[in-house]
Amino acid sequence: MLIGVPKEIKKQENRVGLTPASVRELNEHGHKILVETTAGEGIGFTDADYRAVGAKISKTATEVFAKAEMVVKVKEPQPSEIRMLRAGQVLFTYLHLAPDPRQTKGLVKSGCIAIAYETVTGPGGKGLPLLSPMSEVAGRMSIQAGAHCLEKQQGGSGMLLGGVPGVAAAKVVILGGGVAGTNAARMAMGLEAHVTVVDISLQQLYALDLQFGPMLNTIYATRDSIEQHVLGADLVVGAVLVPGAAAPRLVTRDIVRRMKKGSVLVDISIDQGGCFETSRATTHADPTYLVDDVVHYCVANMPGAVARTSSIALNNATLPFALALADKGYRRALAEDHNLMRGLNVHKGLVTYPAVAQALGYDFVHPEEAIAA
Repeated sequence: MLIGVPKEIKKQENRVGLTPASVRELNEHGHKILVETTAGEGIGFTDADYRAVGAKISKTATEVFAKAEMVVKVKEPQPSEIRMLRAGQVLFTYLHLAPDPRQTKGLVKSGCIAIAYETVTGPGGKGLPLLSPMSEVAGRMSIQAGAHCLEKQQGGSGMLLGGVPGVAAAKVVILGGGVAGTNAARMAMGLEAHVTVVDISLQQLYALDLQFGPMLNTIYATRDSIEQHVLGADLVVGAVLVPGAAAPRLVTRDIVRRMKKGSVLVDISIDQGGCFETSRATTHADPTYLVDDVVHYCVANMPGAVARTSSIALNNATLPFALALADKGYRRALAEDHNLMRGLNVHKGLVTYPAVAQALGYDFVHPEEAIAA
């Protein structure tokens, strides 16, 4: 199979779909890889590095999209990239379609086969192994970003997250105790903040309690408990995920209005629309804004700030699936792996993921039926 790796063009995005190590593995399996020039340069992977492991270098994204049977990316295709997709071409990347009707419409119109990292499941249908690495990064980054935003010069209240002897530490509230929330909690506790995780899953709260013990406060999620703890917080991290669907809005505009002045909201869920009613996507170039004197950090590609770590971590997870798709072809690979099948969001004009269809008003077609048709 001829696999294409275009350079990411989303603002401040330096990650790359395939690292040289991944290219070498695919090359050893007999596949050809076409990499757009400077695709990995932002994280220290040169064109020479890619040539050394068997890749060919293309001068343009146009050539990559025109020749590749499968395109491997990191972020969702931008409008100019969607226009280059063609019927029957496999696209393997993050999509986050539920809050993005424009992208969904473009993918449906293109006739491509769009497989989303974020909806591929783990053994037994549990977990999201291709989302987890970036959730780990984003969770850890949320605390360092939030700590920075608490500084007075950034619009914050002027609190040091962990305090000092004789001065109270900041109160950190994390909405969601999944992979991102767990990593956020770990970092916040490491900086000696007072940390509370709020989640609707008693099983997850029990697991967090066993993992962290009395250092962590765990609270069952109700409207009342969310409001109470958010209003008392200095830093709130939104780490809520409903796989493939738009994030639920847990914090209303009215709650934000009543929060402490100079407090901070970090919305990891922004890729899925955000879990704060006042959230809107920002970039690393202009990451924050104020609503009612509350600092909002809503960068839609947080792991892009640590792009080298993120790219390697992502490739560690995606490579086995990329190899399966390339070795077997997408039809056989999906048929033999129901977890990979759950990654199929769009197939030749049909929407094949239920949460996306429901959110955007498309008819849902079961993946197996779409492929058979």
